[in-house]
Amino acid sequence: MEEAGGVFPFRDVRWDPDPALEPSPAVRVPSPAPLVLDNGSFQLRLGWACRASEVPSEPLLRFRSLVARSRGARGGAGPETQVGNDLGSPEPLRWLLRSPFDRNVPVQMELQELLFDHGFQRLGVASQGCVDHPVVVTEAVCNPLYSRQMMSELLFECYQVPKVSYGVDSLYSLYHNKRQGWPCSGLIVSSGYQCTHILPVLDGRLDARNCKRINIGGCQAALYLQRLLQLKYPGHFAAITLSRVEEILHEHSYVAEDYKDEMQKWRSPEYYENHVHKMQLPFSNKLLGSTLTSEEKQERRQQQLRRLQELNARRREEKLQLDQERLDRLLYVQELLEEGHMDQFHKGLMELNMDSAEELQSYIHKLSMAIEQTKQKILQAEVSVEVDVVDSKPEMPDLDPMGCEQSMEDVESMNEFEPLFAEEQPEVEKPVTTVQPVFNLAEYHQLFIGTERIRVPEIIFQPSLIGEEQAGMAETIQFVLDRYPKEQQEKLVQNVFLTGGNMMYPGMKARIYKELLEMRPFQSSFQVHLASNPVLDAWYGARAWALEYMNRDEGWITRKDYEEKGGEYLKEHCTSNVYVPIRLPKQAPRAAETPASSQAPGTAANNVSEQA
Repeated sequence: MEEAGGVFPFRDVRWDPDPALEPSPAVRVPSPAPLVLDNGSFQLRLGWACRASEVPSEPLLRFRSLVARSRGARGGAGPETQVGNDLGSPEPLRWLLRSPFDRNVPVQMELQELLFDHGFQRLGVASQGCVDHPVVVTEAVCNPLYSRQMMSELLFECYQVPKVSYGVDSLYSLYHNKRQGWPCSGLIVSSGYQCTHILPVLDGRLDARNCKRINIGGCQAALYLQRLLQLKYPGHFAAITLSRVEEILHEHSYVAEDYKDEMQKWRSPEYYENHVHKMQLPFSNKLLGSTLTSEEKQERRQQQLRRLQELNARRREEKLQLDQERLDRLLYVQELLEEGHMDQFHKGLMELNMDSAEELQSYIHKLSMAIEQTKQKILQAEVSVEVDVVDSKPEMPDLDPMGCEQSMEDVESMNEFEPLFAEEQPEVEKPVTTVQPVFNLAEYHQLFIGTERIRVPEIIFQPSLIGEEQAGMAETIQFVLDRYPKEQQEKLVQNVFLTGGNMMYPGMKARIYKELLEMRPFQSSFQVHLASNPVLDAWYGARAWALEYMNRDEGWITRKDYEEKGGEYLKEHCTSNVYVPIRLPKQAPRAAETPASSQAPGTAANNVSEQA
């Protein structure tokens, strides 16, 4: 939402806690409906695959894949765990946030279990200690067997699910957007929160051998934009948070069709003024001493003077206590002299760094007078009336009504308080015309987003902008296409399918079309399609697949399969990864050990062959 003058305020939306839902009876009758989990590194989306009209055909829960564990207060019940939308705002807990994902692959299963617990409890399916529904889970392309093994162990052993199906999120998205029916061929370009994948699909099946991954996604773009803005506005370093940066990235960035030409346009002052986006940071309209009324200034001065009086009184009490302790020490040494303990008396004088009894007597007299004066000051300060700070500037604040000489500490305190009395002149003594500072506080708290709007999304095509030694998206597409003969290249480029959150930048489809136009032969045909909903189409595709294959055995891993073939086992289907089982090399039979030192080499070899 844009304000007047082309200024956009930050919304700073707080996440609302997920509601506790009651499952509809239709998900239980006549058979348990499949539960669809789009397990993404940015968001976890949960919902039902049910044909009943009363069950929504969209994700019921959507929350960030983040977990925060705080140590809790002293004497508490232990660490407090917050998951997903229960965080409210991630910024106060930014250094406590953890994610189970590493490069789009879940590796921290303890955190993954917390995410599943949160989702199942909010859906109301974990009340009996188990989830007795079939589960469809999305996974990354070419997911490691270890990750799938740990995921299967979590689902079968912890949640007691009856059967599980795994599929690739981008293939599910293509499945949902199919036009002429399955199977089909195409080149999927999927860019998400942490990775970008180029997936060739031939005759409806994934060609896993030629898949490529670029370790650039929305996470790297957000960090890059945050660094750019913090270097540009060091005065607002703490206010440029990752949440606000993501808001700028999602709502104000776009992909340039020609990056160099677009950067040349931004050199024009007119183009800059017409296209720059001004983001307004929150700020307070009140400056110290600028917008205060005379009554507020008077009250503030009175408060400051009272604090100074309290400080001086506290210093006098501390000084009185120290002087009294020293006087007691001196009187003790004088008593030694009166009682005739000369050895102890001379020793006490040496400790006090004094030479004679006369010097001791003189010091006791001065210290007694100082203590008496301090007591009188404290007594008079307690009963003195409050100083009226509306009067003109006094030469010395009336902190000593007795008229006694001010101590050095009081004088130093008054010197510190001197600037405060400089503003105490009555209104009549001030000039009639006061000069107000020409300073626009709102404009000082504005972020001007200019070339950053195109520089940040450009890292998908040029990772070298952030120091990554990787090929960009266009080069990777060209590399994948070059691995096929011309006939198969023609089939792939007829359906270049764009999906994932990073494909929602304005101008992304036109940029991919331009890159393909440059790399393809002259007058060759190709088509670029954008998913209808690049973010949620993976969940919709998984739901459509679950409804179609609900009563089939294809693609479902049962508990029996898990116990017999291991957690890494995968039943392939049209939207799944390719299952490559672990093949352990056969170990050669170990020959019987013989003492080699007592036999010749030939004799040892003959013995081994005879035993074999």
